[in-house]
Amino acid sequence: MQSTPDALSITFAALADPTRRAILARLSRGEATVTELAAPFDMSLPGISKHLKVLERAGLIERGREAQWRPCRLQAAPLREVDDWVEQYRRFWEERLDRLGDYLRELQTEKKIDGDDDRG
Repeated sequence: MQSTPDALSITFAALADPTRRAILARLSRGEATVTELAAPFDMSLPGISKHLKVLERAGLIERGREAQWRPCRLQAAPLREVDDWVEQYRRFWEERLDRLGDYLRELQTEKKIDGDDDRG
């Protein structure tokens, strides 16, 4: 039995491709047309359009309709969910690094104390 993927899984799947991440990075600077988004890639417009559809289904971009011009713009809300999810692991690693720092300071203190005893 296969379950329906949740929004976070869909977002991660969309972010898994480097071309899509590059498109999002470009859109973070402002809206752009499909042609503008395709320019840096050695890829056809239909190929870029497939990537845009994945990003659109994930809710990461929105495509406008202004006459002949269909600008794409970043929709960052799904990235907030990713950030919230990653935050719990960031706290985990920060706590670990803090403990490592404490341990290293303790070792340095012990080394200084042992060094003082050797001179005495």
